[in-house]
Amino acid sequence: MSQQEKNMGVYDEHQIQVLEGFEAVRKRPSMYIGSTGTRGLHHLVFEVVDNSIDEAMAGYCTSIHISINKDNSVTVIDDGRGIPVKEHPQQKKSALEVVLTMLHAGGKFGGHGYKVAGGLHGVGVSVVNALSEWLEVEVSRDGEKYYQRYEQGNLVTPLQVTGKTSRSGTRITFKPDSLIFEDITFEYQVLAQRLREQAFLNKGIKITLQDRRAKEIEEQIYQYEGGICSFVEYLNKNKETFPPEPIYIEKEKENCYVEVALQYCTGFNETIFSYANNIRTQEGGTHESAFKVAMTRLINDHSRRLGVLKENQDNLQGEDIREGLTAIINVKILDPQFEGQTKTRLGNSEVRGIVEGVLLSELGDLMEQNPSMAKKICEKALQASRVREAARKARELTRRKNALEISHLPGKLADCTSKDASQSELFVVEGDSAGGSAKQGRDRHFQAVLPLRGKILNVEKARLDKILANEEIRSLITVLGTGIGDDFSIANLRYHRIIIMTDADVDGSHIRTLLLTFFFRYMEPLISLGYVYIAQPPLLKITKKKKTYYLYREAELEGLMDEIDRKGTSIQRYKGLGEMNPEQLWETTLNPESRAIFKVDLQDAITANNILSILMGEKVEPRRRYIEEHARDVRNLDI
Repeated sequence: MSQQEKNMGVYDEHQIQVLEGFEAVRKRPSMYIGSTGTRGLHHLVFEVVDNSIDEAMAGYCTSIHISINKDNSVTVIDDGRGIPVKEHPQQKKSALEVVLTMLHAGGKFGGHGYKVAGGLHGVGVSVVNALSEWLEVEVSRDGEKYYQRYEQGNLVTPLQVTGKTSRSGTRITFKPDSLIFEDITFEYQVLAQRLREQAFLNKGIKITLQDRRAKEIEEQIYQYEGGICSFVEYLNKNKETFPPEPIYIEKEKENCYVEVALQYCTGFNETIFSYANNIRTQEGGTHESAFKVAMTRLINDHSRRLGVLKENQDNLQGEDIREGLTAIINVKILDPQFEGQTKTRLGNSEVRGIVEGVLLSELGDLMEQNPSMAKKICEKALQASRVREAARKARELTRRKNALEISHLPGKLADCTSKDASQSELFVVEGDSAGGSAKQGRDRHFQAVLPLRGKILNVEKARLDKILANEEIRSLITVLGTGIGDDFSIANLRYHRIIIMTDADVDGSHIRTLLLTFFFRYMEPLISLGYVYIAQPPLLKITKKKKTYYLYREAELEGLMDEIDRKGTSIQRYKGLGEMNPEQLWETTLNPESRAIFKVDLQDAITANNILSILMGEKVEPRRRYIEEHARDVRNLDI
């Protein structure tokens, strides 16, 4: 055993290395946590939890407890080794203080404190400290309890011993600073989604989430002995699947731990989530591309061997093989290279060969041992390839060589004159009547209007050839200019605001849901990059003498009536957008100065995937059950 391997389990003051000094994080918090809105607020919790997860990956932590307290502070407790507390050899102060007050300080840099780690490489907990009104830390190690308190990142209570203990671990409680964040109210479900994901990725670890703000404590415990196999089952719980149990592969090779779970369903959508050191790599990377290459090669080889593909037939393509596939790819490596601060793409070139080699060897053996399973997968891919050829011809009708060619755009599109996509808006409008008013009321310089007739196809239940045969969907793809699926290119997007404008009724809500389902399944970057919006047209027009008021919610009516007196007041209830004349539509829904539009945000792709499968999929019973369970939770039904 080498000296480095001997030191791997040692975690003391010598493992805390400092790369640079503390900076004024409070002046530019978005540089470190992305935003001062809800996403940045919850990111604070994830940074503290990530430190505990790192302890779990190193084999020293089995339980993490997170609680939202009554004052909106958060407590994170783990049973790991505890942050070192003795004097740091270079900084001449407690290693705990170094970790909490200096950026890029932690046990993740030298390769001795942690073998693999995620987080922001030492920035995390110090940034949480800097952006908190106060932070208290209690460390249990070496038989004693140690305590410190900070306020706005400044040490106010020096390290002190508060008692004896037989356990080890770290307890951190912090309250976000209301001077920094727009709102310091934590959302239970946002935390729950991420913590469930971490429990899947670290099989066996127990993660408890408590909300102590209400009279009755809400609590969820996440613990999955099946790990990412349980993750795949969770994603496919409302689908018909094969094989009955997910295929699981696990192997360590050249200091890279590779873990893959996969299962097919009878649907048509591809669902792949990839991770590196517990960090979701939304844009994929070398591990995900290696998985796709290996799957394509394996299924083609077995299709030939089993006689599913004849000698004169072309190879199956990757999209054929991944139709209906749900897969989790999870790698853990010594020195992950992520592209960009947000770590959405893994860049390590050596991982490509390792993952591909593991898949070809391990999955290849499994398919050899289970020829009936292999044949069923190959036959599904072959059927997908036949449909793909039909879809290719339909797809050609929606593909445009460049964003400036307008001769092939649908005739019902009223385009804008601006060629600057960043300034241009597309209103996708329900019905020809509302489309006509919108075309007359818009600002032609930067606003385009595309009326849709009726309800578009539910893409959750259809293959690509049928989707592309739908005239309304084909028009929408052509107008946007991006292509779809594997052909999608955000660089060709012709409008940077795509605004769905439907009536405020059940049919309008259904059309909006169908459009969002299509965008999520086939143009997901439009949502994740923030290009999709929902317009909120008014429900009521109130006229009092020569003054006009527009109300967007029924609940606002009583308050306005009390304010302006009911006598001589005219109330008009809009049944649809088509009832508004062009001037009214401009004033209430089109004018950027006065309209109300909501950006569609994709905070959790896993939850979105599950909800769409339930609400838009083939099975009726899960949909009925979901509606019964959540009917009382409905908010903003009017929008």
